[in-house]
Parts: sequence; C-alpha cells; structure tokens
Amino acid sequence: MSGSTVRKVVQFVVGIGLAVFLLWWGLPRVAHTTWTDVWRTLSGLQLGTVVGLTVLMISGLWLVTFLYTGSLKGLSHAQAMIVNACGSSIGNLLPGGGAAGVVVTYKQLRSWGFLRRDISTMVIVTGVWNVLARVVLPVVGILAILIGIGQLNPVVAQAAIMGALIGLAVIVAFWGILASEDFAHKLGERATRVWRRVRGKKAAHTDLEKTIVGMRHDIIEIVRYGWLEMTYGLIGFFGVYYILFWFCLNSMGVQMPFAYMFGAYTVGRLLTAVGITPGGLGVTEAGTAAVLVGWGADPAQATAGVVLFSLYTHFFEVPLGVLGWVLWSLSPKKIPADAAYDEDAPADESVPTAGPSGPAEQGRGPRPEQI
Repeated sequence: MSGSTVRKVVQFVVGIGLAVFLLWWGLPRVAHTTWTDVWRTLSGLQLGTVVGLTVLMISGLWLVTFLYTGSLKGLSHAQAMIVNACGSSIGNLLPGGGAAGVVVTYKQLRSWGFLRRDISTMVIVTGVWNVLARVVLPVVGILAILIGIGQLNPVVAQAAIMGALIGLAVIVAFWGILASEDFAHKLGERATRVWRRVRGKKAAHTDLEKTIVGMRHDIIEIVRYGWLEMTYGLIGFFGVYYILFWFCLNSMGVQMPFAYMFGAYTVGRLLTAVGITPGGLGVTEAGTAAVLVGWGADPAQATAGVVLFSLYTHFFEVPLGVLGWVLWSLSPKKIPADAAYDEDAPADESVPTAGPSGPAEQGRGPRPEQI
C-alpha cells in the first residue's frame, strides 16, 4: 500500500470518527438536549412529509445542474446531474473531499468526449461562482437579521465576516484576471512561486502563469455565454434548499420569524466549508442548532430539525452518488478529440485544481451545498 493510499485511509477514518463524535456527543450538549428527546421528536415524522422533502431535495439538485450546463457547452442536464451526484457523494465521505470530487468530475466528463481545456475552464468558473455565493449569502443573512431582529448574533457575524473576506479575495483575483492580462501574468507568477515553495521538487516544472493567462480568454467566453444560466442555477438551488431547511424545522415544531430562520440557514451553509470533517458534518449541525436554541427555539425540536435537514443534504446524497456511478458506467462513451495529448489524468499531479466547491461548500463535494 502506497503512502498516499495510507494517508487517504487515515484521513477518512479520522474525519468520519471526528464527525461521529461531534454529532453524538457534541451536538446534544451544544443544543442543551438529549438524543432521547431528539429521537422522540423525529419519530413523529409523517410519510407525506418525507416524500415532500425528498421532492424538494431533488428539485434543488436539478437546479444546480444549470451551474454546470452554463459553464460547459454541450453538457446535458442529465449528465450534469450525474456529475454533481458523484462528486457530492465523494465530498460527503472525505474531509476536504472537494479535490477528489474534481478528479471524479474530470474523469466522467472526459469519458463523454469533453476537452481537457474546456473542463478546466468549467472547474474554475463554477468554483468562482460558488465563492461569489459565499460572499452574497452572509450579506443577505445579515440584512435579514438586522431588518427582522435589530441585532446580530456574534456567531452569525463572525461566520459571515470570515466567509465574505475569503470570498472577496477570490472574486477580486478572478475579475482582475478577466479585466487585465497584465494582472493575470503577475498573479500567475506569484502563484507559481508559492506553489513551488509548497510542493518542492514535485512542482519544479509547474507554470501557473502560463496556465492562467492561457485560459483567460476561455473564461471570458464562458462568463459571457453562461453567466445568467449559472446565476439562475445557484439562486434557485439556495432558494429551494432554504425552503427545505424551513420545512424540516417546521415539521419538527419549530416556528420562528424569517430573519431567525434565514440567519440559522446562513450559518449552516457557511460552516459546511469547514474541512476538518466530511462536508463539515457535525460542525454544521452543532453551529446551526446552537444559533436556533440561542434565539429561543425548543432544543429538542431545533436539533431534530437540523438533523433531518442534514439527512437530506448529506447522507441521502451518498446513495444518489452510487446511482450516479451506475448511470455513468452505463452511459455511452466518446473518445475526446485531444485524447492523443492526454494520459486520462487531470494534468500533472503537482498542478492545483479548483473545484466547483462546491456548492457547495466546498464543503460537500463540488456543488454549492459546501457553502
């Protein structure tokens, strides 16, 4: 067994173990409840509610396919659904699984005949669109809280500021590349120096400056072609998932004003980016439940609602990913036109990749649910 394989196994075991610990021991203590009370609340869930929540979840996943189809010409929504499901399932099983999700996305898109350059451009553009959502979401959450409540919870404020600052830096770099080729050269040169310092000899031949400048025109074309479709997909996804969040809590008996609900939703989406556990599992649930209880929600009902939402946005996506793998394996394949220059790998191992994580936040795979 190679060193990288051992490292991945250890990463998986530690990440899952920490997530289980945070859920089983940390969540009820943070929310001031017990798992007995939470299970009792969850046991009242009706079959009709389960079906309705499932429809909402699938609707949200379908909407996010517009993010993919808008950034990669020729990609169908069915193919985008498969790519999203497979990438998300990987991200939900591994801490920081977004990178593995990118590899899966690359492999599947290559098998359908898409060019390496087009896939790389899609990965970058969708990644930036997800970061843009990370900037916008906390701002909207803050406005909702200030207008509806008049005061800002410190947890919400800190999470929002952190997400906004990180996202703002990425957005500035992205738009700088689009606006100025000279800026793209300088950013690529500095990125190359940093990456070679981090990776050492493995990155000796990596030239990120050439990569960034070379892809600049492709990115501009994609943004012009698909910005409306990608934006529609993200807004629709977050909107539907907020409705899913609201119904999960409401079905457990939690009834709170919009500002409280949306503020808690914002906190949860930001915490999915915490990479110490797969998809921020455990961290997200504890943080969201703590905010709801702090705003006056019943501890057992709030925790049950948060756990129910997590089942739909995290655990249920794993079997969807398995189904996605089956559908991909049965789908017709096509040899890419640039196959002669490709070794069926996402470029040199030393070259960093930026994924759609997402969307998830990251985060939970390559979609915006990582947020």
